[in-house]
Amino acid sequence: MSATPTDTTGTASPTDPVLTAERAHLALAADCLTEMRAAASAVVDAGVDAWASERLGAARAERLRALAADPHVPAFFGRTDAGLPDGGAESFHIGRRHVRDAAGRPVVIDWRAPMSRPFYRASAADPQGLVRRRRFGFSGGELTSYEDELLGAGEEGDGALLREEIERPRSGPMRDIVATIQPEQDEIVRAPLAESVCVQGAPGTGKTAVGLHRAAYLLYTHGGQLARTGVLVVGPNRAFLRYIEQVLPTLGEVDVEQTTVAELTAHVPVRAEDAPEVAALKGDARMAQVLERALWGGIAKPADDVLVPLAGRRYRVPVERLKRYVDDLRRRGRVADDQQRLHHAAGRERLALLLAEDARRQKEEAGGSPTDAETRRAARSPEVRAFCDAVWPACDPAALVAGLLSDAAVLARAARGVLADDEQALLLRPPARSVRATRWTEADAVLVDEAAGLVERTAGYGHVVVDEAQDLSPMQCRSVARRLAAGSLTVLGDLAQATSPWSAGDWAPTLAGLGRPDTAVRPLTRGYRVPGEVLDYANRLLPVIAPGLPAATAVRREPGALEVRPVTDLAGPLAEVVAGLAAGPGSVGVVCAEDAVPAVAGLLRDAGLPAAVLADDGSAAERVAVVPATLAKGLEFDAVVVADPAAIVAAEPRGLNRLYVVLTRAVSTLVVLHRDDLPGALAS
Repeated sequence: MSATPTDTTGTASPTDPVLTAERAHLALAADCLTEMRAAASAVVDAGVDAWASERLGAARAERLRALAADPHVPAFFGRTDAGLPDGGAESFHIGRRHVRDAAGRPVVIDWRAPMSRPFYRASAADPQGLVRRRRFGFSGGELTSYEDELLGAGEEGDGALLREEIERPRSGPMRDIVATIQPEQDEIVRAPLAESVCVQGAPGTGKTAVGLHRAAYLLYTHGGQLARTGVLVVGPNRAFLRYIEQVLPTLGEVDVEQTTVAELTAHVPVRAEDAPEVAALKGDARMAQVLERALWGGIAKPADDVLVPLAGRRYRVPVERLKRYVDDLRRRGRVADDQQRLHHAAGRERLALLLAEDARRQKEEAGGSPTDAETRRAARSPEVRAFCDAVWPACDPAALVAGLLSDAAVLARAARGVLADDEQALLLRPPARSVRATRWTEADAVLVDEAAGLVERTAGYGHVVVDEAQDLSPMQCRSVARRLAAGSLTVLGDLAQATSPWSAGDWAPTLAGLGRPDTAVRPLTRGYRVPGEVLDYANRLLPVIAPGLPAATAVRREPGALEVRPVTDLAGPLAEVVAGLAAGPGSVGVVCAEDAVPAVAGLLRDAGLPAAVLADDGSAAERVAVVPATLAKGLEFDAVVVADPAAIVAAEPRGLNRLYVVLTRAVSTLVVLHRDDLPGALAS
């Protein structure tokens, strides 16, 4: 196709004047970005002091990382032409970061800037002041084509370049979607910082990318505030984080912490695994009340007076006043609001200070005038420390949990009226030789984190993004909520992809557990990544696994994208299918039940096909990856082969939900190889 400024689409010839001018602007942007990096590198240390030098060096390094250029990522991907009163137009090129020339004039506008909003929101029905929107096509960093939409004349393009970018084959980590953000996605991305958002996103709707782009937008818009409080991204596993780890750096945001719930709660080494029913009970929100009782139940009633040394004399604090001090502090430690609660360690320190202040008042009433330093020394005296050790002992969170789960009497006192007798029996295990020798599980680690949050305040972030949140247990939700403090939240997930034993049928329990019960749920149902044929096939499971949840609709269809093949043996057909898919572009994921991974990987290697097993840390060296079904959530591959879906369903109680996840990982092609009968919903 040829193009002129009035055409709606264009894959232009080298002599096309529009393409020539835009390539010149691309070269200018590259030169300006190089100059910006050189200017950042040339910032000179004023030599005021060591601390200032260190901060300057850190700021310079951060600026250089933010300005780092990927030769395969163009400086801009779009352009807007806004109408002016004199009939002319004002043009802005839209890119991943702001680029200016030596005089400070904008060459590229950051996609997050307010003036970039019409690029994503304008339409022929509502042009938002634009007379033209231009999208660009690139290959290897070189501008190859463009598409014009004459919005001022009521014309929109056919979306050819947009579809081409969405469907582009992929291998390696997730890419940003900054060039293809759709209006309903942009509305979520640009939601205010003070507003918490829950995205119920069907497969292929871009919910993960939307959450990451919202983090980038908030950092751009509220950089000063979030630089102090930080942004946290929580994912389901390390494989998922490896997949998304380059998105924010590509957008110029390099200081966002990305972690998993397991890493967030890693107070103890995990070396064992709970039975499903035990893990479910430990994840129950009632365990928070049991832990709170166990902690505060360890505080004793004062039994005698205490003599507090102060400035060379001893002052008696009578037992009745001691009881009142302890009771008042204990009540402050049991308030529901974590922000107002007096934590256990702070309560112990406050108790010591109350005794010292009591002695100080007695001395002042007798005409003395003790100093603040003398009062602080009194609070640290052996007599006061001995009293606190006896009445309000220091608490190690791991020791608290270990004792609770291995001592029937301790558990019975803490769980009375909260857990039934059979539930208490389910939790109990033989005591270990020591806390260090305890064989901790992942659910135990979350309990230890809860205890740690009761003992001392947990540092909070200004904004937290939680992906695959539908699988969080109530206790895991509490772990995330503690890191939220007074900040806001972006919750991402899909109830149909819920595979954990505590997964709920709606978002209300999860949002309440995360501390934001009034968060609005925003659905994303237009699938951009998964072909319609594949999505329709997976949607057959929805009436069984998520009744009432709206089915996603695909914006594109790909004839031949789905193949369902019965086989008597996997070996031959699997090698044949994978070899054919691997001959094309993009990534190939062979997904199977976790127990079948070694056998499937062996079949491919025996057939001479290079394939690597995807590990929990996300590492897989080959373009063809053998993926345990339990790690598939959140990942995408150009082509997916599902080996033996019946085994995936049989492997866990919510196996149909897991199969729904697996079936929706393909961007272009899905092949299902089944030896046994398919689930009823898929067999029809």
